[in-house]
Order: sequence, then C-alpha cells, then structure tokens
Amino acid sequence: MSQFEDPKRLAADHEVTLEDVQALMGASTPHFAMQIRTRLKQLIAGLPENHPARIEGEREIARLDQIAFAGEVRGHVAEDGLPPLASLSVADAAGERH
Repeated sequence: MSQFEDPKRLAADHEVTLEDVQALMGASTPHFAMQIRTRLKQLIAGLPENHPARIEGEREIARLDQIAFAGEVRGHVAEDGLPPLASLSVADAAGERH
C-alpha cells in the first residue's frame, strides 16, 4: 500500500493486535525503515505501555532506527579474508564506497 496504512487498521473500532505490528514488520529493510517506523508509531500510539503490540512495536522501531542509518547484515557473517559489505549509508551519490 505504498506509504499509506491499511484503512482497516486505522478504523476507530479496530483493536490493534500483535499481528498488525508483525504485518508491518515483514517488509522492513534499510531502504524502507523510516516509512515503516512512522506507520508503526501511528499504529501503536494509543496503546497502553504494557500492551503486547506496543511492546513489540517499540522493539521494532528501535531496530528500524538502527538499520535505517547503519544498514544490516543478513545471512552469515563475512568469511575469513572477505570484508562485510558496506552499508548503503557509506556510499556516495555516484555509488562509490568510502
């Protein structure tokens, strides 16, 4: 749904669930981290602090903050003698790494 949230989740009578949070988290990559973070913040804004969906949402927001600026490593760690791939945040506009 691009930047827009599922209207069903935003309905006044919708009770936010852990599954709602997990549905947004499923597509989280460094490229879209800030957009997903914004959607999660809106989704959990009215929930009590001890609500499972809020707890999971806040945990995911912290992870999204980290990967948005530092990138992430998926899979296994680089093998001996091979450096890990640099985060996109260190590549300049010409695509050169620093």
